[in-house]
Amino acid sequence: MRINPPSKMSFLIALILGILALVGNFVPTIPVIGVYEFWLAIAAYLVLAAGNTMKGF
Repeated sequence: MRINPPSKMSFLIALILGILALVGNFVPTIPVIGVYEFWLAIAAYLVLAAGNTMKGF
């Protein structure tokens, strides 16, 4: 299996999801993001992993 660099769009999506997960963890006054912080971090990892393994994603 070849590993490719992720496209800019998949990297930006993963970055935004990761930042939302961090904000949900450190800012408890936002209840909607705080509930899903774990799943946002998992989604960011999966998007980044898909961007590395699939060409053009």
